[in-house]
Amino acid sequence: MSDSHDNLKAIEKAVEYFNSEHVGLVIHAGDLISPFTAREFLKLKSPLLAIFGNNDGERDGLRKAFGNMCYLEDFQEISIDNLQIAVIHGTNPALVESLAGCGKYDVLVTGHTHQLEIKEGETLIINPGETCGYLTGDKTVVLLDEEDLSYQVNYL
Repeated sequence: MSDSHDNLKAIEKAVEYFNSEHVGLVIHAGDLISPFTAREFLKLKSPLLAIFGNNDGERDGLRKAFGNMCYLEDFQEISIDNLQIAVIHGTNPALVESLAGCGKYDVLVTGHTHQLEIKEGETLIINPGETCGYLTGDKTVVLLDEEDLSYQVNYL
């Protein structure tokens, strides 16, 4: 998921969906916006990995509110069963392409554009669109199967 932009109803729906699907990890690719959104994310039954987006101005407050769930930074790398995943908000398209082309990552999760976009290649690039639905009218999240890199787009 990405770009939830304080939309508590959308975050609530996303959390309910992730819990109903018994996901193993939720990745948020930035623009949480305000610390008060943490109370909805606390309802997740799985771990959360989140990064900062360009609109996350209250970084200290976000770090404090989300501190029990995840460690917020501008970029994250994780390894799940030998699958290498990078997460960046994506304000710099050249950096996104560079990360995708470096050969280090199996999956690159981005956000920022609010546009759902999935590019298959040596590195699978997933921009889950916007959870908030403010720009496109679509509230989307993407489920990824880490075993075969199949994915499913879900409209909340």
